[in-house]
Amino acid sequence: MTVPPPTPNSALNAPAAVPIAANRASLGDMAGILRSVPAPTAETLAAVLRPVTEDPSGAAILCDIDGTLAPIVTRAEEAHVPDKASRLLGQAARRYGLVACISGRAAADARRIVGVGGIAYAGSHGAELLEPGATRARISPAFESWAGRVEAFASERDDPELRRLRIRIERKGPIVAFHWRGVPDEDAARTRLEGLAREAEADGLEFHWGRKVLEIRPPVPIDKGQAVRELVERSQVRTAIFGGDDATDLDAFAALDALVEESVLQAAVKVGVRSDEGPAAIVERADHVVDGTDGFVVVLEALLPA
Repeated sequence: MTVPPPTPNSALNAPAAVPIAANRASLGDMAGILRSVPAPTAETLAAVLRPVTEDPSGAAILCDIDGTLAPIVTRAEEAHVPDKASRLLGQAARRYGLVACISGRAAADARRIVGVGGIAYAGSHGAELLEPGATRARISPAFESWAGRVEAFASERDDPELRRLRIRIERKGPIVAFHWRGVPDEDAARTRLEGLAREAEADGLEFHWGRKVLEIRPPVPIDKGQAVRELVERSQVRTAIFGGDDATDLDAFAALDALVEESVLQAAVKVGVRSDEGPAAIVERADHVVDGTDGFVVVLEALLPA
């Protein structure tokens, strides 16, 4: 499979250099971005996946969780991966050289909602790694050292205005997320969080916009692309597939492109999970596009023998 050169996406991980309005637009947080992509046939899907399925023991199955395996829900704590997807991941773990979920959630929380113990979990966008069967995740010391400052920043802003707007705070160790999905006035909530993002930047922290969520993070370089690279290089697989739906997953796409260009991987497949809130680049840069979590289940089925 010919893989195009990676498209620079540093703006997604360098908010200080990108105006908030531009960052907002780049995430495609609006209706009407769906692309007209014909539904693939089983033969088309099999052909796309062939570089991975030809040698399962030398291949990696990597994917995001929320929006890819687990349907998006109003409250993040209520997310769950359907039993069918969990079973398929468990089967894939027995067949492929590496199976891992890479998430913005804490690694332990990621494993809780996926419900498969025999695969790896890279949490906090790659700052944590929970090995198959391990009881505790390994976390980057540099990242963890900022946990107190991030928590203090969030606590200081957990004020009456935030509660009036019904913005929900999710604490994920060194990352704190502010969710506004389903609040009474989403525009007002977004406006308040744009101000909070500027405050975080002034306080020496980083921020990242997702699907109706703002994350406040330590100023330590992390992204899903780094997690993909570490997992691939550790496992010494020769091919890999990654499925994702959101802006942070574009870093994983770029990492696969780079690993192929560097001949670390022989081939890679990028699966974009299309939604009405995801960035247009997920569709544009994918080798294969599916609709929602049900579409990604079809990909998992195609990765396994009938």
